[in-house]
Amino acid sequence: MTSQVLLASRNAKKLGELRRILAPALPSVEVLGLDDVASYDEVPESGATFVDNARIKAQAGFAHTGLPTVADDSGLAVDALNGMPGVLSARWAGAHDDAANLQLVLAQLADVPDERLGAAFVCAVVYLDADGEIVTEGRMPGRLIRDPRGDGGFGYDPIFVADGHTETSAQLSAADKDAISHRGQALRALAAQLSRSR
Repeated sequence: MTSQVLLASRNAKKLGELRRILAPALPSVEVLGLDDVASYDEVPESGATFVDNARIKAQAGFAHTGLPTVADDSGLAVDALNGMPGVLSARWAGAHDDAANLQLVLAQLADVPDERLGAAFVCAVVYLDADGEIVTEGRMPGRLIRDPRGDGGFGYDPIFVADGHTETSAQLSAADKDAISHRGQALRALAAQLSRSR
């Protein structure tokens, strides 16, 4: 029998990622997005950490739908910006505008030497159902470049090169990105825990 899990997101690329990663471990699970369930008022992401924000979204999704709910919060932590934009990554320039956010980060780093452009993508995933909560996290260290490259991915992917790679996250295939990404790490850890409990 197929069971349903809600991903508390309208982001089609996140939905695709979750489906790709969960399918091998949990083939009987159907992943739904917010557009697949009755609409409800989404709670502001007011947490101080990635885990806090993921938990806020998971609790809201579970409360409104009764479905086991997965939520993630992720972002870019730049060493030279003291870990910012961090939880504010999606609205660093004031709105959910990927291009504006990316350009603002690059402008803020204009006077920072290339050797100090270390950064990491960080992700927290919270799964919530009637039996409780599972929290997993992932981190992809790397460095930033000044000239965006690639048209895959989203967010800051065009200026981020993971450690051990020469291509940006926006230049990697979906499978290659999933294999190393912060979200891939966190979702695989979640899938492993869920597969053991089923």
